Amino acid sequence: MHDKIVLINQSTGYLMIDTVNAFCEKSSKVALICGSLSPVERNLCEKVNVDKIVKYNRKSALRRILSWGIGSLQIYLKLLCKYRDYHVVYVTNPPMSYMCSKLLHNSFSIIVYDIYPDALRNVGIKENNLIHRWWKKQNRKLFAKAENVFSLSDGMADSLSAYMPKENIKVVPLWSASEKFVPIDKSCNEFVQKYGLQNKFVVMYSGNMGYTHSVDVLVELASQMKANNQIHFLLIGGGQKKTMLEERVMNEKLTNCTILDWQTQSILPQSLASADLGVVTLNTESAKVSVPSKTFNLMAVGAPLMCISPCESEIHSLIEKYRNGCCFDPSDIEAMKAYIEQLSLDRVLRNELSANSLKASKDFTAANAKMYLTT
Repeated sequence: MHDKIVLINQSTGYLMIDTVNAFCEKSSKVALICGSLSPVERNLCEKVNVDKIVKYNRKSALRRILSWGIGSLQIYLKLLCKYRDYHVVYVTNPPMSYMCSKLLHNSFSIIVYDIYPDALRNVGIKENNLIHRWWKKQNRKLFAKAENVFSLSDGMADSLSAYMPKENIKVVPLWSASEKFVPIDKSCNEFVQKYGLQNKFVVMYSGNMGYTHSVDVLVELASQMKANNQIHFLLIGGGQKKTMLEERVMNEKLTNCTILDWQTQSILPQSLASADLGVVTLNTESAKVSVPSKTFNLMAVGAPLMCISPCESEIHSLIEKYRNGCCFDPSDIEAMKAYIEQLSLDRVLRNELSANSLKASKDFTAANAKMYLTT
């Protein structure tokens, strides 16, 4: 383990905070280069030197690219001038940040949250594109030079094997954001009381409602199931699709569907625990390499899972392993309806899936951050 470590993540949330704190246990000097710092429950260790760069701006594709580019330049200059003798741990936000190691002499490791250039398919950049081909070539060179390359899942490790031998990739699973994410009985859940969900079977999505998230499927389900007043669809969050979804709910007078803004950190444990069925969505591009962090928060509150994604996905493998839910193609509305209706009526099955989620959550705690140290 290196005595001096600098970690880089433009948008630092609880996962990175826990990771940085883990490094503090073994290294005497630890720095964090970031654009924003957003703790949930656990705060950053006091000994960490926080060095700020431009914030990650996700409001548009142009702003996102600009913030990545400016951030990468700032990272390079800081590493060149202030951290010459530090081991560098790059996280792939900005996605091109580890390219700095082409011009620097620091030893370095890479934590891959998103695989680039593969993720560029989301914005229409194909494999035969010049940028795509150049980036792939750099990956092969830089991953070979890296002291460690970490991935978040076995599926991601499979994808990264296009750039380096899979046996050299270390998998560190994600974990829940808070120890306050635990089951809460509806009878004493203030969030449930506030929205009148005491006697409802709640199908909940909590997260981004962007163009790549199949949350519109839930409103379609609500529309087709509006005659069943025991089932209520609850969508919490924000994003490009939110206004469109709100308009459909209003126009069709879907009283079985509620759309809410992001909840505060103090309310989040209660809102998550209101779910009788937690929904996770993944698009085709990310299905094989990603498990959204909300998955582990939902498991921590004991929610059975319904994943809307292509059948070949990392989360499908997780659900098969732990037997705590079911996966559906976005087009398979009838099967999703049947599954929701079955769970709403079969308390024994619901309790079994809930218990399996809780058991699975024990494998995804903040202790996983220490796996970055076992190298």
